[in-house]
Amino acid sequence: QVQLVESGGGLVQAGGSLRLSCAASGRTFNNYAMAWFRQAPGKEREFVAGVTRNGGSYSADSVKGRFTISRDNAKNTVYLQMNNLNSEDTAVYYCAASYAYSTSTYYHSASDYNYWGQGTQVTVSS
Repeated sequence: QVQLVESGGGLVQAGGSLRLSCAASGRTFNNYAMAWFRQAPGKEREFVAGVTRNGGSYSADSVKGRFTISRDNAKNTVYLQMNNLNSEDTAVYYCAASYAYSTSTYYHSASDYNYWGQGTQVTVSS
């Protein structure tokens, strides 16, 4: 089992920044590909950004150039730095983990992820 706990959400004005953190415990963190997803009211959960075991990152077009995902294997933590936020970024943000046999494996689909955090609310006011 992997336990994931998100933090760092909150209320921010449009154009502002937030940094989300996801602390993992329970298994060897660096064996897992990690990702952030989000879900706005009435919408499906969508992929935001992911990071491979060896630190390779990839993100959705909607956040490219504004959001950056990173991981610190020494701290068992993955981060999502969010800049230039707008109202469309308002959602509950979830951290997810998936065991990856390869250091460069990445996943975009929520169904590929076995472990999820409880979510943290991000609200952007205009």
